[in-house]
Amino acid sequence: MKDIEVILVNAFIENGSGGNPAGVVLYADDLSDEEKQEIANAVGYSETAFVSQDDDVDFALSFFTPTDEVDFCGHATLAAFSVMYQKGIITNGEYTQKTKAGRLGVTVASNGYVVMEQNLPEYLHVLDYESVSALIGIDAALLESTQLPVEVISTGLPDIIVPLPRGFLDKIQVDEDLLRDFSQQHQVTGMHVFELCDESSGLTASCRNFAPLFGIPEESATGSANGALACYLTKHLYGGPVNHFTFEQGRAMGKTSRLTASVESNEFGIIKVSVGGCAQTFGERTISVC
Repeated sequence: MKDIEVILVNAFIENGSGGNPAGVVLYADDLSDEEKQEIANAVGYSETAFVSQDDDVDFALSFFTPTDEVDFCGHATLAAFSVMYQKGIITNGEYTQKTKAGRLGVTVASNGYVVMEQNLPEYLHVLDYESVSALIGIDAALLESTQLPVEVISTGLPDIIVPLPRGFLDKIQVDEDLLRDFSQQHQVTGMHVFELCDESSGLTASCRNFAPLFGIPEESATGSANGALACYLTKHLYGGPVNHFTFEQGRAMGKTSRLTASVESNEFGIIKVSVGGCAQTFGERTISVC
């Protein structure tokens, strides 16, 4: 038996509360994928990050949900680098992580704020309002009234980006079975639903994220999906060479989280996508694996 220490972290906290819990396992070099999956299942959070050494980059990270490995996870990346900073394994500065989504930069500020680079966006396809309407219990005409498309975008993981009119985010009723089947059919991780906020709120949008295909009924902060949302908004609503966004997520779960995102563009399109936030350790667990 191996006794594995898992550090428990809330990522994308707002004023010391909220956030999305993730497990972090440091020094995971000798763990097999089967052992990582067993640990992630025992921890039970939407993702657990496993940190290993790598000859080519600063760290190699792998990410497991309770049911599957995923190529990338924003909030677990934030959790992992925050833990390494808090434990003195790294100092403030710039780092490179290797993931199954590619090599991505991570910057840690002196106050512990972590900003992680994401892949450049892939705009995969547009979905019709009717098919999405059935998944969330919102009339197709209401979705269409936003005059914005429902689009599958990936900055590491493919998500369905769904715009809602203001005031409807808390009214959606997700059919988990339908969404699970739909996600599998369309080869997406899940669905990221948002409504734009009034400028006086200091927020760009409020969001909710659902990924039942990967054992996640709802998630309180999703780094990869908010990177995709930042690219979506840059494409459809905002111009200029640099756009900064602030997103709220998790309010419906009683775990309000805050994420920032930046998108840089030139005449050829988007050239950089990054998502940032704060994290806080709240405990540890020891998991025994065979």
